[in-house]
Amino acid sequence: MMAKILTQVKDTLKNKKVWLVLVAGLFLTFAYSPFNVWPIAFASVAALYFCGYKQSLKASALYGFVFGLGWFGAGISWVHVSISQFGGLPILASVALMALLVCYLALYPALALALTAWIYKRTGSWFAPFMLFFAIAEVLRGTLLTGFPWLSFGYTQTDSPLNFFAPIGGEFSLTLIVLAVSFGFYQLIAKRYWGPLISITAVLTVIAMSSQWLQPASYANKQLSVALVQGNIAQSMRWEPENFGPTMLKYQDLTRQHWDVDLVVWPEAAIPELEVYAGEFLQTLDAAATFNNAALITGIVDYQYDTRNVYNTLIAIGKKDDDSTQGQYRYLHKNRYRKHQLLPIGEFVPFEDLLRPLAPLFDLPMSSFTRGERVQDNLLANGYHILPAICYEIVFSELVRDNYRSDSDILFTVSNDAWFGDSHGPHQHMQISRMRALELMRPLVRVTNTGITAVYDPISKQQVSLAQFSDDVLVADIQLITGDSIYARHGNWPWWLLVILFTLVSVSWRLHKRKGA
Repeated sequence: MMAKILTQVKDTLKNKKVWLVLVAGLFLTFAYSPFNVWPIAFASVAALYFCGYKQSLKASALYGFVFGLGWFGAGISWVHVSISQFGGLPILASVALMALLVCYLALYPALALALTAWIYKRTGSWFAPFMLFFAIAEVLRGTLLTGFPWLSFGYTQTDSPLNFFAPIGGEFSLTLIVLAVSFGFYQLIAKRYWGPLISITAVLTVIAMSSQWLQPASYANKQLSVALVQGNIAQSMRWEPENFGPTMLKYQDLTRQHWDVDLVVWPEAAIPELEVYAGEFLQTLDAAATFNNAALITGIVDYQYDTRNVYNTLIAIGKKDDDSTQGQYRYLHKNRYRKHQLLPIGEFVPFEDLLRPLAPLFDLPMSSFTRGERVQDNLLANGYHILPAICYEIVFSELVRDNYRSDSDILFTVSNDAWFGDSHGPHQHMQISRMRALELMRPLVRVTNTGITAVYDPISKQQVSLAQFSDDVLVADIQLITGDSIYARHGNWPWWLLVILFTLVSVSWRLHKRKGA
């Protein structure tokens, strides 16, 4: 038995396509931020087609899995930074845990290719079913075990000319476009066949031209001035009680010279003290903001002793409405947002009675949060409606869209990416945030502890940022936008309908040809 397994492993390692598809997955990382070489996405996926096109079920699953190993192994290598530096695990254990995560994520492209091979054997149709099964696999990856929809193909096109499609069909439509255009290139290069690429280009052109009549988003005659405060507090110091006071005073000092804006924003859990104990500090901030005709939004942890619920919270203080003359803050006031999509291990620990004693990684400070409601009211600050998302939540497009309102003035997200050090993780996080802004056609305000802190205009595609790992304040005037994007109104369902119809037509046509033969 062992000899048979070793023989299979040896044969696999001799397979040139295995190495090609692994390299294709590895190189896909360079299509994402901070590298932003977006054409690589088409080359990588075309290489996947070259290896997996019309293969047996076993070979298809293998190529999909190996592609996934490269895709996620390089793409989310930054996760290892948080595991090794802050998780307290020995290097071998942290590498093993990282490998387990990558292998799990690689199962999804393997599943998509395996199902495609299965349906191809029975119908003769390959490409259309692959698009459908890949889309389903991506939904499962973003849902099962709380979901991890990081590094979807569509994000590679955030800064490409194809980002025009983001407000039409969201990141999901761009993922489908990457799959389709890559197939066209594969057919052209491998078989000298122009038909698929010409057809795909024609369909995309028709969609783009027709959408011009349905895209009402435009600049409004309204501006918002903001001050984004980046405290740059070392991760090792954030939850040490002796540092609570200095941290709060640092944010207060950084803000003191910038009260002449409409809105001041602090990062996720910028106030490390529990809200119930920080009342005096918050009342002082509330009075200062109101006195200066401003509002402030900050992250804070709310531990409620009566229910033992712990919420990762955003609270708005200072002026609530444009004509407010008094502050609004009081403990548990309604103008707050509680994080819904919690990060496994970091914010909640599954099977915690079993896992917490095993290693510091499973017993991190502030890792027992309670989930907030999925749909909550926008925050109201100085008369502006703020669509909030905390850290990891910005990755979940449907969650953000479900909380969007037509009167939402800005998309606002806070984070603490100090967990990932000087890696490409924070850059990918910022790229994902920009995609949400493109989808909903709302200016993005993003403030983080160590960076990337920035504002982004989805119409001009301009971004202004602070340098990472600096304690600084970004002051900016934001031109607001009015009108709902097509994606904001309809979500992904038109694109699901398109890919399902395409698959049904393709499968039916192939079956008809088989019967005719």
